[in-house]
Amino acid sequence: MYKKILVPLDGSALAECVLDHVSSIVKGCSIPEVILLRVIEPEHIPIGYSVEGALTIEDARKAEKETDAQNKQAAGEYLNKIIHSFTTKNADFHAEVQSGKPAETIIEYAENNLIDLIIIATHGRSGVSRWVWGSTADKILRGTLTPVLMVRPPGCHPVM
Repeated sequence: MYKKILVPLDGSALAECVLDHVSSIVKGCSIPEVILLRVIEPEHIPIGYSVEGALTIEDARKAEKETDAQNKQAAGEYLNKIIHSFTTKNADFHAEVQSGKPAETIIEYAENNLIDLIIIATHGRSGVSRWVWGSTADKILRGTLTPVLMVRPPGCHPVM
């Protein structure tokens, strides 16, 4: 039934709580392909004054590109480290780094790459915190036709 699973990770320990679930599903369902996805939001460096003086548009764009490149490289290294930590070797694991808004980018990636299942952690925020920050997992759940497995990290309590 599931041939290709997408696992979005944001670099946090909370997001990584899905990894044991991914391993179990890969083993139990003989999943052939797993894609670990990290979405990097592009940097926006304000134009104006810095400690050294005026920051021109060209300087700001150059700094943004350099920062984005460094962030993408670090994200790729992080995902590869996660891939090497899997003991399940009966699936092809791939790392993918994309740039954009997390929820929208994950939804678009799933649609464009024929993903059968998205496995994502929910950080368990509620109330004002959820309202202020929004919920990437909720946006994905509501914005895709792909089945989504949401995993709560240990220690979360249901909100009634």
